[in-house]
Amino acid sequence: MNKIRDILNELKWQKKYDFRNVEVWYIHRGAINDTKRIHGDDIIAVEKTFLQTTDAMIPHHRVFKIVYAGQILFDRNKDT
Repeated sequence: MNKIRDILNELKWQKKYDFRNVEVWYIHRGAINDTKRIHGDDIIAVEKTFLQTTDAMIPHHRVFKIVYAGQILFDRNKDT
């Protein structure tokens, strides 16, 4: 089971959610604090092991937080 994929697919395909309200935080070496954030608008596809964005492919193992409309749905540091 891939929790990140499951969460993002639910947010993308369930009509009660607006995917534009999604924020995905991930590790990006060289960025400030080695982290970056993208919004749902930037995600083209949620694949089996990575996210395809408008300008990159982000492996799921680099994602450490998913936020929807200000609510944290996934936090790798708290989901041990």
